[in-house]
Amino acid sequence: MDPTASIAIGVLVLGVGGALYLVMGARGRRGIATPGQRATYSVLQRAALAARPLWNGLDETSASKAVRHLRALVGSVGLAIGDNTRVLAIDGLGEHHRDKLEAALRRVVDTQGSAVLRGREIACAEPDCPVRGAVAASFPGGGLVALTESDPTPGLVQVTLSTAQFIAAQLALAELDSSRARLARAEVRALRAQISPHFIYNALTAIASFVRTDPERARELILDFAEFTRYSFQAHGEYTTLAEELRSIDRYLTIERARFGDRLQVRLEIAPEVLPVTLPYLCLQPLVENAVRHGLSRKPGVGTVTIIAHDAGAECAITVEDNGVGMDPAVFANGSLSGESTRHGETEPHLGLANVDERLRAAFGEEFGLVVETGPNAGTKVSMRIPKFRAEVLT
Repeated sequence: MDPTASIAIGVLVLGVGGALYLVMGARGRRGIATPGQRATYSVLQRAALAARPLWNGLDETSASKAVRHLRALVGSVGLAIGDNTRVLAIDGLGEHHRDKLEAALRRVVDTQGSAVLRGREIACAEPDCPVRGAVAASFPGGGLVALTESDPTPGLVQVTLSTAQFIAAQLALAELDSSRARLARAEVRALRAQISPHFIYNALTAIASFVRTDPERARELILDFAEFTRYSFQAHGEYTTLAEELRSIDRYLTIERARFGDRLQVRLEIAPEVLPVTLPYLCLQPLVENAVRHGLSRKPGVGTVTIIAHDAGAECAITVEDNGVGMDPAVFANGSLSGESTRHGETEPHLGLANVDERLRAAFGEEFGLVVETGPNAGTKVSMRIPKFRAEVLT
């Protein structure tokens, strides 16, 4: 079976299970549910209970929690589940068959197939042992063995194979979730790496210029710089709050205002009710850095950065706008958000825009990416929408 299809089946089973729980629970109390409906609900409930531990990957703990529910799905007198090398958990009959079960697991894992065991292949030394056969099936990273008190039937073979596919789907979901977390951490590390060395150099130069003329201000700027770098480089979670992100942005702008003086103006319009909104870490800060670095640093005279965050019903609407040099939308579109613009014969990457756009879409859905409006000498406006309530997004 195609892995994508397996994943879809796994999600569908769990989703339908939740829905049927509500429907059947209500109908069952009124005596409306048919035996077939109750049987369907029972299977789906078991599937959901077996799936949850497997979302953490396959190990002794998850196997021990899942094996009882998996055996109920298969309908066998015993069930063993293991990884590539050994049995991790057994439910029902089979403990004294462990050596043969592990041999069967290694056999099917090596061939990525299945096997039917009869007679001496599964027999043990106990004369009254009821186990007479078994069916073994592999899945990526392991396998399972279902035990029976008679010769294995085609039905047991089929249900064991289907259960192996179900386990594979849940483990694939676990791997996808783990990969997504690793990718998010890698993207944040990449974003940290893009913090301009020129900014660090310029910030320290600006601070040094106040050491003799205004020592107190130099001290305050050093503290702001330290807090800014701490926030940017700390081992932070995947999410933060708008309030925390704005606090770091304020320190960044304080340092930049020390460098640019009156040439850099900042306008803030922040609704207090959206400050607790959760958003991806280092999601807003790169947009402000872009506004200063690309929009205003080459603009003659005074430049303004405007940050607006307001309540938009179920969402928080955020915009970062500058009245800087802007750029040709066609050039920007050709390079996409990760493209590079050329100004005055130089190539400049758009710091972190692609990174921010991808993480927003990954966190909230494809409709929540960045919207960029720009034009030559018309400044740049970058907008985003953040859902105010998203249960799976926690700080």
